[in-house]
Amino acid sequence: MTTPPPSQIGLIVVDHGSRREASNEMLERIAEMVAEVVDYGIVEPAHMEIAEPSIQTAFDRCVARGARMVVVSPYFLAPGKHWNVDIPELTEEAARRHPEVPFLVASPIGLHPMMAEVVASRVAHCLSHVEGEASECESCAGTGRCRVRTAASMAASGDTQA
Repeated sequence: MTTPPPSQIGLIVVDHGSRREASNEMLERIAEMVAEVVDYGIVEPAHMEIAEPSIQTAFDRCVARGARMVVVSPYFLAPGKHWNVDIPELTEEAARRHPEVPFLVASPIGLHPMMAEVVASRVAHCLSHVEGEASECESCAGTGRCRVRTAASMAASGDTQA
C-alpha cells in the first residue's frame, strides 16, 4: 500500500472523553498544537466516549476534508484495553462508512524518550510556581491546586483536595 502525501492524511488525536468540559477542551488545544507541528493537512480531536466529537465524527470530518488515509493517535500514556480493543473497534466501525479509506491506529505515547523531559519540565514549573517565580500552568490555572501541603495541614483545615 502506498501512503498518500501528508496533506491527504487525516490525523485524529483521541482521548478517553470526560464529563468535565475543561478536560475535553484540553484535547482540543492539544489537537491544535499538534496541527501546528505536523505536516498532515487534516488534524481532528476525538473522544473515545462520553463527549463529542466522537471517533466517528472525527473520521467523517477527515474524509470530508479530503483525507485519503486516517491515522488515529491515542492520547494515552500506556497501552491498555482502550488501545488494544476499544479504539480499534470504534475506528473500524467509523471506517465502515468510508470503505475505501485505509486507517491506522498508532501506538499511545508510552515510553517515548521525550516523556521524561515533559515530566521534568512540569515538575520544575510547579516548583517555580510555589516559590512565586512562575504563574500557574494551564492545567492548574485558577484552581489553586498547585501548592505545597502536608497531611497534617490538610487534616487540620479539613481540606480533602489532593
